[in-house]
Amino acid sequence: MDASLFIGKRLRFKGKIVMTCVAVSFLIMIIAVSVSSGFRHEIRSGISSVAGDVQLMRPDMNYMEEGTPVGTSPSYLSLIEDLPCTEAVLPAVYRAGIVKNGEDIYGVVVKGRPGAVSDTLALAVSIPETFAEKAGLYVGDRMLTYFVGDRMKVRQFTVADIYESGVDPDGKFIVYADIEDMRRLNGWTSEQASMLEVVLKPEYRTEKGMKESASEIGFIMNAYEQEEDDTMIATSALSKYPQLFSWLSLIDFNVFFILLLMTIVAGFNMISGLLIMLFENISTIGLLKSLGMTDMSISKVFLSSSAVLVFKGMAAGNVLAILFCLIQGTTHLLRLDPENYFVSYVPVHLDLGAVLAADAAAFVVIMLLLLLPSLFISKVDPAQTVRVR
Repeated sequence: MDASLFIGKRLRFKGKIVMTCVAVSFLIMIIAVSVSSGFRHEIRSGISSVAGDVQLMRPDMNYMEEGTPVGTSPSYLSLIEDLPCTEAVLPAVYRAGIVKNGEDIYGVVVKGRPGAVSDTLALAVSIPETFAEKAGLYVGDRMLTYFVGDRMKVRQFTVADIYESGVDPDGKFIVYADIEDMRRLNGWTSEQASMLEVVLKPEYRTEKGMKESASEIGFIMNAYEQEEDDTMIATSALSKYPQLFSWLSLIDFNVFFILLLMTIVAGFNMISGLLIMLFENISTIGLLKSLGMTDMSISKVFLSSSAVLVFKGMAAGNVLAILFCLIQGTTHLLRLDPENYFVSYVPVHLDLGAVLAADAAAFVVIMLLLLLPSLFISKVDPAQTVRVR
């Protein structure tokens, strides 16, 4: 009988528990990678939708008052729009306000942008779900809002939509309104805004991409600014909201620690299983050595059988992790407190590249760890083990 088949069958029979442990380790690893990727994806997308990835504004910009607007068509606008990193350049009007509902008052930031509210109602707004719950507002309700400046201004908005609260980098309630309504509030023309927001393409929404894009946009502004252009600076979301990206870095460190820990756990489970198999088959090893098989050949048999176990456990763990991600991604069953985690549910994002990299790295490390117990084979003395039955 072929030695590899004989030992392989016995190892597979005895390795079900070990394979289950490996599957659980890979399940936890892939979920950790997907959740980490989900947080990065949600927070970066949230920042992009709320405030843009790069903001072009006056150095003294203050949305508490009307302030001094900037022109929405600077001479270098087309150069920024044509950059490979640019998805869109959108004007935005910001204004801080106070909402009064009954005896309660709430601070909000009203942001006017093109297409922010699809409703055709005059002075229609879209409010976050968390604010709607606190203020007791529903679609169709009136929302009396006071704006403080050189003189008090009051607007009675109509709630046209309630959107799911996502990332709020400033820690304030963001109320979306039509940009023309906000321009009329400030007494501005249709060619004026608080700032221009550059939305980057998804592949550039990384720490490095934002930093390099802001630097390139800033260079264009300095090089091609004309006398009639307003003086503006380019500020990336990375420099404006460093606490969010520091939090993401902390998550990445935790995920790395989980990956390392689960790889070690899976490796030592396989080492324990392989050692048990070696001890149980010590007489068989002695017999094979007495028949002329080398230590290397016997080690290859055990390692190849172990590799099959690891691969099966890895495959099972991956399948279960993908199923979890699909269910969580569509149902949002696991919820979070948005005040602490910036999102209202556990986000998952299947990054196949990261998953395959984690699988490959863990598989290689586990197989390297399995070289240690295979050294035991060289210590087996055929003369002694064949007599032991």
